[in-house]
Amino acid sequence: MTRVLMCSLVWLVVSCGVALADDWPQWLGPQRDSVYREDGIVERFPAGGLKIKWRTPLGWGYSGPAVAAGRVYVMDYQLTAGKIANNPGAVDRLEGKERVLCLSAGTGEILWKHEYDRPYAISFGGGPRTTVTVDGDRVFALGAEGNLWCLEAATGKVLWSKDFVKDYGAKTPMWGVTAHPLVDGEVLYCLVGGPKGVAVALDKRTGKELWWALEAKDPGYCPPTLIATSTGKQLLIWHPQALNSVDPATGKSYWSVPLAPAYGMSIAAPRISGPFLFATGIGTQAVLLKLHEDKPAVSEVWRGQAKTAVYCATATPFIDGDVIYGCDEGGALVAARLATGERLWQTTEPTLGKQGRGRYGTAFIVKHKERFFLFSETGDLILAKLSPKGYQEISRFHVLEPTNTCFGRPVVWSHPAFAARSCFARNDKEIVCVDLAADSVAE
Repeated sequence: MTRVLMCSLVWLVVSCGVALADDWPQWLGPQRDSVYREDGIVERFPAGGLKIKWRTPLGWGYSGPAVAAGRVYVMDYQLTAGKIANNPGAVDRLEGKERVLCLSAGTGEILWKHEYDRPYAISFGGGPRTTVTVDGDRVFALGAEGNLWCLEAATGKVLWSKDFVKDYGAKTPMWGVTAHPLVDGEVLYCLVGGPKGVAVALDKRTGKELWWALEAKDPGYCPPTLIATSTGKQLLIWHPQALNSVDPATGKSYWSVPLAPAYGMSIAAPRISGPFLFATGIGTQAVLLKLHEDKPAVSEVWRGQAKTAVYCATATPFIDGDVIYGCDEGGALVAARLATGERLWQTTEPTLGKQGRGRYGTAFIVKHKERFFLFSETGDLILAKLSPKGYQEISRFHVLEPTNTCFGRPVVWSHPAFAARSCFARNDKEIVCVDLAADSVAE
């Protein structure tokens, strides 16, 4: 009996290897901290490049993939009429369908899709922005015009839905709805805007409204962020006027700190490191706060100046020890001292590549053990070491062609997922799975 049981277990492990590997079920990973924790990952890319396991056609989208239980979830936009002009001062008026797709992580086969007609009237109209949030047997998908769906993970069946514009009187922000939905326990947190408030807490099972919080002219673009402190959990909501902390259970305000980025672009999620909290946006808007130990409150440590800190535009920074690494509005990857904001170095190698010039140059930063994976807007997956002394590139592999544009240059602005010893990345034409397993790479 024992031998039969062991054989069955071995078969299960071998046949379901993808499902048993680490997942990436939401934006920035399992803990929303941009850390990739799998073992057995390649130390250096081979001279001939990494292996592409599969490619599957896809439509327009900034939405990154999520990976859970052997499945990949991603959103796209099937454009049927109109032109994506990417004029930051004007909206693209488009006709098409938004889709939520579920694929096999092992083969790329489409297992199910949920699609619906969705006209767009937003700037940079190239598809949905948010990453699907996977929570057990449910997935939560949020479209660029505020269509929120709770779907059955196995089948795509609609369990409940909300329309931020029709249901809540919200006005879609200029650059679309970008705040990735956040699940904690039995609650789903979303940024909405409109007359009821900036943020809403919903019962994840039914969609019932639990509370609304904060008032502001616009909700902004920053996802709700949950932090654990010595006084309990705090939910951070950054709208274009201020960074706010509320009680996750009630929506009651704890504290608010003025922080007004240019053009209302509150985008990058605040980052916590011990007792310190860092928030950053364009227009020389950055602040380091210290969390109080005895009550939910903060004290300001420093604010960024013209030649200090890092002012992130489209990507969330990473704090490693006493150093902040982030993509500055000027286009470079910048390292700054957490304690003071002092700039240590900057480089455009992992953001703009050989081009070397361009505003809002972007690389998505993920730490793996003692090195970093960076996914560049040029479509390159980069393995590098980041330290206070500088940027040291180990390997680079061109994964995807940039299929969208920003200020006239080609870009791919979609955060990849790292799971099942693979990197899952997409542009506006396809999604690919790149093999990162050390034992499958021939040097």
